[in-house]
Amino acid sequence: MTALFCNGEGMRGGAVHENLAGHPFLGEVTTAPRYRFFSVRDEFPGVVDVGTDEGGAVAGELYEVELRTLLDRFLPGEPSELELGVVELADGRAVLGMVLRPEERDRHRDITASGGWRAYRAANGTTDQP
Repeated sequence: MTALFCNGEGMRGGAVHENLAGHPFLGEVTTAPRYRFFSVRDEFPGVVDVGTDEGGAVAGELYEVELRTLLDRFLPGEPSELELGVVELADGRAVLGMVLRPEERDRHRDITASGGWRAYRAANGTTDQP
């Protein structure tokens, strides 16, 4: 089992949450303030670790997931712009999460100021709350 940080459509109410359904929800969390947050075609978000001088915190959810589930159910459906990486949470824990590939950073809208995918979507007239 491993902790998985979700910050987009994998969260409760999201389009791909069914991939995590049945796995323990560990709570709402926030990343350490070292990430830039991007909207990819307004379909899903991605985070990039930029260090503490340029970054912000990103809201998300934490799940306990079997590594086999990541391999078989979660990763095959992830967009090509994302890859599995390590994310630092505000409390200092390091967990797995999907991150934006570094080469994608300059191709997408920076939404770091929104603080999270749900807040960004709500500000743009789209809400999908759990």
